[in-house]
Amino acid sequence: MRISRVTAVCKSLLAGMLVLALAGCASSISRVETWDGEPANAAEAATLKAPGEIQVSRVNGKSVTNFMMDDLALDFALLPGQNEVVFTYKTIWARSDVVENGESKVHVVESEPQVVRFDANPGAVYRFDFEKPATRAEAEQMIETFSAVIVSDSGQEVASSSDWDPRQSVAARTPVTGASAEGSGAAATGTALEQLKSVWATASEEEKRAFLRWAFE
Repeated sequence: MRISRVTAVCKSLLAGMLVLALAGCASSISRVETWDGEPANAAEAATLKAPGEIQVSRVNGKSVTNFMMDDLALDFALLPGQNEVVFTYKTIWARSDVVENGESKVHVVESEPQVVRFDANPGAVYRFDFEKPATRAEAEQMIETFSAVIVSDSGQEVASSSDWDPRQSVAARTPVTGASAEGSGAAATGTALEQLKSVWATASEEEKRAFLRWAFE
């Protein structure tokens, strides 16, 4: 009995940590810096707004995917000048047929990785613009030729995306400083919450669902 109570308490604490982490993510990573170190022109950064359907994975060779949820609407801070943004388009649709045990209750429609390159003006605001399907059938049909455009805050189209070839990807915009490298190492061996975030970022969708069922059961 005592062991069961301890297990229940541990699950409650872990679930609480997860909720706090999710809440923290929603409030603290709404604007994501896409560089390493402290570049001099960071104060003049432009902003690229990405809705939940657009999942940015790399900016100028730097990975920006370490988030606990992959359907967040995020703002990405871009250094002025040429930028390369790699992303995928992903939508989730509820299933209408009978779901067997262990099967997913949703259909996922996801594009191949796309890349868009454009010059960002200091302090400017950009956003993704793309066709929004009304049904899963429409989404599956458009995914074969999917492309998004980048639109400025004045409504001008500045670039359109194409299929991403990793062999043509750019290197990271700025080097990692000594302090940043030390910070990354500390995170790898940091608190339980930091380790939980790290593990969550690499987990599959099915593993995330299984963990949530365990944590809140």
